[in-house]
Amino acid sequence: MPKASEQCACKGSRVKSGRPVQIVKSLTIPGAVVDSRSLNGGGMKSWIWLLALGCSTPAPEVPTPPPTPAVDVSKYTGIFQGPLPARWDRAGDPALEQKVQLGRILYYDPALSLNNDISCNSCHQLDRFGVDNQPTSPGHQGQRGDRNSPTVYNAAGHFVQFWDGRAVDVEAQAKGPILNPIEMAMPSEPEVIQRLSAKEEYKKLFADAFPGVSDPITYDNLAAAIGAFERRLSTPGRFDKFLGGDGAALTPEEVAGLDLFVSSGCVACHGGTLVGGTMYQKIGVVKPYETADLGRQKVTNAPADEKMFKVPSLRNISKTGPYFHDGSVATLDDAIRKMGEHQLGKTFTDAEVASIATFLGALDGEVDAAYIAKPAIP
Repeated sequence: MPKASEQCACKGSRVKSGRPVQIVKSLTIPGAVVDSRSLNGGGMKSWIWLLALGCSTPAPEVPTPPPTPAVDVSKYTGIFQGPLPARWDRAGDPALEQKVQLGRILYYDPALSLNNDISCNSCHQLDRFGVDNQPTSPGHQGQRGDRNSPTVYNAAGHFVQFWDGRAVDVEAQAKGPILNPIEMAMPSEPEVIQRLSAKEEYKKLFADAFPGVSDPITYDNLAAAIGAFERRLSTPGRFDKFLGGDGAALTPEEVAGLDLFVSSGCVACHGGTLVGGTMYQKIGVVKPYETADLGRQKVTNAPADEKMFKVPSLRNISKTGPYFHDGSVATLDDAIRKMGEHQLGKTFTDAEVASIATFLGALDGEVDAAYIAKPAIP
């Protein structure tokens, strides 16, 4: 009879139980086929103990799957022009931190509205990707305008502001809603300045933000401060890592949706770093789109601008519905279908809609919670 420490018949392991092993006819246990046997005096418990020591046949090796082919990111960089910048500084006007902090306070201050109840953040909520997720936003005494409030995130990178492009930059845009009778409804610039000047905290804040200026509390400076704050509302995400060369930053399904987005012609309007925000386009290029809004024609009075709107950026688009200039499209899937139909002359299948939506979800970015934290209001 072989003694313990001799070779085990099933695998060649040495058994160090100190017990004699009696070799008998074969025994099969799931997971191990052994041409040997019970253990003298130990019964099944001893067998299980022996099996735990490694007395089993090794499992067959599973072949390693081939690696996923690397994505050639370079074919997309010409279309999307690289990752988002961290900020969009105003040419010739570097923003002091004091100016940015003043802009942050003004952005949240309802004192810029007639009834002290509406701030910039009321319609462009920074903790909701810069929107209020309503078709149109409630303003002074509950009035609503006829256009959807677009996100303020990454807006400083757009070539113009508002759906109709009537403001050239975020500083010019900041001046509009405060005096709009439907929105914040302040009667005039002097009344805004009078209200701010009555607060000692604002006197110091404006002096620090605009050093060396004898009378720093002006409407232009108010807008400059809000603009300085908004110019750092950038939301980089996985898509930016992808554009930076990390082909694994997007899933294969997201890359497939991106390829469909490109091959379908969506990038004719939604290109560049912002995936839009660089041009005007008529809504209903191929198939007429019913809307009473004349778009940019309201600004220029030019017949050629009828139903022309700024092409929105698709950054964070999965978070910023409802969609289109009037907020009339509730879901992203429906927006994709309608854009295919009216702008491209395509009827996307459900699978194609889902694929494009999967890519668009990869355009969600990260919000800097510390930067947008609500400050103390004077």
